Amino acid sequence: MPSFLPDLATLLPFLAAALALNLTPGADMTMVLAQSLGRGRSAGVWAAFGVAGGSLIHSLLAAFGVSALLQQSEAAFLIVKYAGAAYLLYLAWRAATDRSGPLQAVSLPPRRAHRAFLDGVVTNLFNPKVALFILAFLPQFVDPTRGSVAGQILFLGLLFNIGGTSVLLIVALSASAARERILNSRRAVAALRWITAGLFVGLAARMALTQR
Repeated sequence: MPSFLPDLATLLPFLAAALALNLTPGADMTMVLAQSLGRGRSAGVWAAFGVAGGSLIHSLLAAFGVSALLQQSEAAFLIVKYAGAAYLLYLAWRAATDRSGPLQAVSLPPRRAHRAFLDGVVTNLFNPKVALFILAFLPQFVDPTRGSVAGQILFLGLLFNIGGTSVLLIVALSASAARERILNSRRAVAALRWITAGLFVGLAARMALTQR
């Protein structure tokens, strides 16, 4: 067995904690919910995979110590935080002004799927709380005597990411199913557009006001 794999006494508490954390509503879940309600199942699913991509990058940064920069540098933390908030406000504007998106009852074309994936990546990647959380959470389950610390962090990050992505996919499918039932009502479609924009604005405010 590779040395970076944790023993059962470490793995079971980690999986329990990871499941509890992944079920807790947060910025990633709000992002996927907004995409699913605003643009449908395809957008929500691709956004979930985008969040997974961002989380994987955070795990890589944590494994090689780069995330520690956000913990040590106030300036770096503020730059990442406000860049993420600005991007979310852009998504809110796009949701409120794009009249065609919410009227589509079919899967989004590849270009829009690609955009939804990037939305998930960027939103997750520019949330400094994710970097600090991974940096604080994963090392608690690392045992330097078992071998590569970076390998252990990457393995645990992958497990955490698989659980989180599974939860987000369930959210995407559930929200898009509810959306598809009301697409025939133009009033409901307009409400969906503003609800989606409101979710993004709230998420931007939450990110902008977050503290280290």
